[in-house]
Formats: sequence, C-alpha cells, structure tokens
Amino acid sequence: MDTNNMRDISREQFEKFALSAEGGLFAGHLAKGEDGEYLNYAAQCYWLFWQASREAVVVELPKFDEYPSSMEHDMRESLRSAIEAQSLKVAP
Repeated sequence: MDTNNMRDISREQFEKFALSAEGGLFAGHLAKGEDGEYLNYAAQCYWLFWQASREAVVVELPKFDEYPSSMEHDMRESLRSAIEAQSLKVAP
C-alpha cells in the first residue's frame, strides 16, 4: 500500500476519533489550511501525536513454517494487506 493512501486512512481514523466523545473536538476544530495542516493548534498537535503513535507501531508477521511456501506467501501477503489497511507498518 502506498504511503499517501496509508496517510489518508490514518487521517480519516484520526478525524473520526477526534469527533467522537472520547476525542472531544468538534468539526470546527478540524478545518485545514491550504497546506493541509489544521488551523486549530490543539487539533494540529493531536494530529502530530497520532501520526507519531502510528509510526512507532511496526508489526512483525509470524512465521508459517508448517505450511507450504506458496501458502505461506499468500498468508503473509493477506496479513500484510489487513495490517496496512489500518495504516500500520509491517516489518520487512
């Protein structure tokens, strides 16, 4: 998955959380400038923290030694896709 798509998914997840009761922001806080940064200082800081937390998570896929190599490849790629769809990284 390309990094721009992962960033878009992460931003969607961030904004959904930010607008939830737990996030505590409202739609006016999520207005963005032309550079894509949030105009609200707190929202921009939260977004930077969100990104840093996602960057820190790198998932290492398990080994599938008991499976034929063709199955192992398919399983690893399926897991990789599912993890990256959540905008997280997978260790090479």
